[in-house]
Amino acid sequence: MTTKGQILRSASVVALVTVISRICGYLRDQRIALLLGTSPAADSFILAFRIPALVRRLTAEGALGASFIPIFTGYLRDQPGKDAWEFAQKVFWNLTLVLATLTVLGVLFSRQIIDLFTIFGASGTHWNLAVFLTHLIFPSIFFIGLAAMAAAILNSFHLFALPAATPIFFNIAMIVCSFGVVYRPILHWTPAAYRSPAVALGVGVVLGGAVQLAMQVPALLRRGMRFLPKFSLSDPGVRRVGRLLGPAVAGGGIYQINVVVDMIFAASSRMPTGSIASLYISDRVVQLVLGSYAMAMSTALLPTMSHQFASGQWDEMKRTFAFSMRIVSFITIPAAVGLILLRHPIVQVLFQHGQFAADSTLLTAHALFYYSLGLPAFAATKLIAPMYFSTHDTTTPARIGAWALGINIVFNAIFLLFFFRTLSNASPALASTLAAYFNFGALFFLFRKRYGRLGARGVTASLAKISACAVGMAAVAYFALRISHFADARHLLAQVGLVAAIICAAVGVYFGLAWLLRCEELGEFVLLLRRREAGAPSVADAGI
Repeated sequence: MTTKGQILRSASVVALVTVISRICGYLRDQRIALLLGTSPAADSFILAFRIPALVRRLTAEGALGASFIPIFTGYLRDQPGKDAWEFAQKVFWNLTLVLATLTVLGVLFSRQIIDLFTIFGASGTHWNLAVFLTHLIFPSIFFIGLAAMAAAILNSFHLFALPAATPIFFNIAMIVCSFGVVYRPILHWTPAAYRSPAVALGVGVVLGGAVQLAMQVPALLRRGMRFLPKFSLSDPGVRRVGRLLGPAVAGGGIYQINVVVDMIFAASSRMPTGSIASLYISDRVVQLVLGSYAMAMSTALLPTMSHQFASGQWDEMKRTFAFSMRIVSFITIPAAVGLILLRHPIVQVLFQHGQFAADSTLLTAHALFYYSLGLPAFAATKLIAPMYFSTHDTTTPARIGAWALGINIVFNAIFLLFFFRTLSNASPALASTLAAYFNFGALFFLFRKRYGRLGARGVTASLAKISACAVGMAAVAYFALRISHFADARHLLAQVGLVAAIICAAVGVYFGLAWLLRCEELGEFVLLLRRREAGAPSVADAGI
C-alpha cells in the first residue's frame, strides 16, 4: 500500500496541475478556433505548431525521461552526489548543442519541412503562411527541449508538480498573444502577405517555451544543479542515455508520431478544408482525458519502477503496473464512452464561436468519434512503456512502434483511397486508433512472454466490472441527451447547462454502479482522498 499511496499521491498532484494546464490549453485552443476557425490559416498555423508540439510530447512526455531518468536514478543510488550532478550537466549541455543545431536547420529548411508535411496536398502559395510560421515558431524547440530536460531531472527526485505546471504558463503566453491589444502591434511589423492572428500566436509559442525553461531553473539550482558548460560524448553515462534515447523516441512517442502521420494525410488535396484543424481540436479533447490522468500516472510510474528494478523488486514492479492499469481504466473507459455519445454537444459548447461555425463542429465531432474509440489503448500504452524503460529497454518499444507506425500508414492509405466517402476527415483518427491497439497488445504480449504474468487476470476482472458500469452510464447519457432536446437550445448558457447536467447524471450513475459492484478502484480513490485530508503532500511538498 505504501507504493500505491506514493504513486497515487504523485499522480494526483500531477493530475491536478495537469487539469489546470489542460483548462488553460482549452482556453488557448478556443482562442485559436475563434480567431481562425477551420480556415486555411488555421491549417497553416496548426501545421507549423505541431512541430514543436511533437518535440514537447516526445521529450517532456516520453523519450527524454525514459532514457535519462533510469540512468540518473542509478547514479543517485550508487554514486556520490557530485558525480551524479556532473553527469546531469553533461547531458544537459550535450542536449543544448543538439537542440541549437536542430533549431538552425529547422529555420533554414522551413520550406522543405512544410513540403514534406504536405506531400499529398496542395503546393505552392497555399502553404506560404505555414512556411513563414515555421520560421517563426521553430526556435521554441530549443526552449521546450531544455525544459523537458529540467523536468526529467526534477522527476528523478519525485518532484512532479512544478514541471507539470510549466505548460500552464506556456498556454497563458499564447492566450495573451491572441488578444488584439497584443497581436495588432505584432502584425504591424509583419509582412503584409502574412498579417494574420496566427503570427501573434506563433510569437506566443516561442515566449511560452522560454518561460517553461526559466521557471524550473531555480528548483534545479536548489537541488544542486550547476549550469557550468560541460560537454562529453565519451562519458559512459552519456553514451548510455544516447543509446536509449533514439529507440525511446520511436517507442514511447509512437502516439505522437502517428498524430504527425495523420496530419500529413489530412493535408491531402482529397480532404475537406479544415481537416488538419478538425483533427487537432478532436485530439486536444482526447488529450484532456489522456493528459489529466493517464499521463500523470505514467509520469509517476517511471521513477517508481526504476527504483524497483534497481532494487530487484520484479514482482512489486508487476503489481505496480497492474494497479496502474486498473486505476487508469476506471477513468478512461467511461471517458471514451462519454466522448463518443456526447461528441457533438461537447465540441459545440467548447468551440463553436467566432470563426468556428456549425460545419466546423460537424467536421471535428466526426474525427472525435474515432479518436475516442482509441482512448483506452492510448492510455494503456502510456502505462506499459515505462515497464520497458525502467529495465533500460527502449529497443523493444521502438521495434513494436515501427510496426504500429507502418500499420497506421497502411490504414491511412487504404482509407484515403477506398473509404474516403464514408470516413472523410476522420480516416486518420481511425488509423491511429487501430495502430494504438496493436501497439499495446504487442508490448503486453512480449513483456509477459519474457518476464511472466503481469496480473492480467485481476485486471480483466476489474475491466469487466468497469465495462458494466460504463454500459449503465452510457444508457443514462443516451436517453438524457434525447429527452434534453439539446439541438433546440439556442443560447450558450442553456447548452452548457444541459451538457453539464447530462455529464453529472452519467458520472453519478457510473460511480453508483461502481459502488454496487464493489469496484476496488473506487475504494482506492476514496482511500486517496482520506489520505490527502489526513495530510497528503501539498503542492509545495511536491516540488513547487
